[in-house]
Amino acid sequence: MKTYENPDLNVVVENNNELKKFIVNYVGRKTNPDEDEITVGKIVEVMANDFPEFLVAVAEENWVRGYHQALVDVDEGQKLYQEELGKEKQQTNQKENG
Repeated sequence: MKTYENPDLNVVVENNNELKKFIVNYVGRKTNPDEDEITVGKIVEVMANDFPEFLVAVAEENWVRGYHQALVDVDEGQKLYQEELGKEKQQTNQKENG
């Protein structure tokens, strides 16, 4: 079974603001990369080791939002299904009475 690999983890981060500059420099010092490029994946690895509670909070928030959206989608799907059943029933009644 092939697992999904997020291509965003391979994106090189440009330090074009103060926070990114700080994080890129910090991760560069921690990982001593052979190249000068720091990827999102390297940042995630360092954050997981040095600041796991931050990543856990982000992951939990993402999970809760995704779960909520799934419930909304199920409710909407059920609503559309019931509407379609009503239309089919109405068409059947019209054919029988028509």
